Amino acid sequence: MVSAEAARNAVGIIGNVISFFLFLSPLPTFYRIIKNKDTQEFQFYPYVATVLNCMFWVFYGLPFVTKDNILVVTINGVGLGLELIYLAIFCFYDKQNKGRKRVAIGLTGEVIFTAVIVTITMLAFHTHGKRSLFVGVFCDAFNILMYSSPLLIMKKVIKTRSVEYMPLFLSLANFANGCIWTAYALIKLDVFILISNGVGALAGAAQLILYACYYKSTPVKEDLELDPVKPGAEIQLQKAKDIV
Repeated sequence: MVSAEAARNAVGIIGNVISFFLFLSPLPTFYRIIKNKDTQEFQFYPYVATVLNCMFWVFYGLPFVTKDNILVVTINGVGLGLELIYLAIFCFYDKQNKGRKRVAIGLTGEVIFTAVIVTITMLAFHTHGKRSLFVGVFCDAFNILMYSSPLLIMKKVIKTRSVEYMPLFLSLANFANGCIWTAYALIKLDVFILISNGVGALAGAAQLILYACYYKSTPVKEDLELDPVKPGAEIQLQKAKDIV
């Protein structure tokens, strides 16, 4: 009989794989930036926000905050590295230099904020329960805010009665990601992973329902393939920020 711990690890590994591919989803955006040697109208804010989110989840998964959450650390560590690479590419091709300064200011502020939270956690709280509660509240707040980003594209779908700007693959992947990490949290109850990813699963389900409702009413175009320049597509591609 498979133990709960073994089942949880298996689910966590699957979650790592799904999350990894979601973290890779902005690649078309940055391929376009590199190809054109210009950041054009692309925004860096979602990637800066993802850096903060990943840093907090890495800290949350460390043994002195919560027990047996190494898989949370691994995937968010990978995500953190990828987001920093994306930002480095953005800064390199930012011709006006305005984005570079804002990225630097944003990252500096995030590092300082994270350092303050880490210091408070380690000095003011001395049990796993208190530390996980303090850090987990921040993690859930950031994750739920990021999971709310599809509301913009969902509003556009309803308004235009078209799913052109809401790729089915990414909607499915986001739904699967939310479900798998919800299952991970339920096997060995982790309220904070459960809350944020439960919300993510519901958000993903809502996207799929909308897709089913408006797929037939979507105008057929020769260039219907995903174009990362389109604002709606970019929002969806940047959804890789809200992992775990």
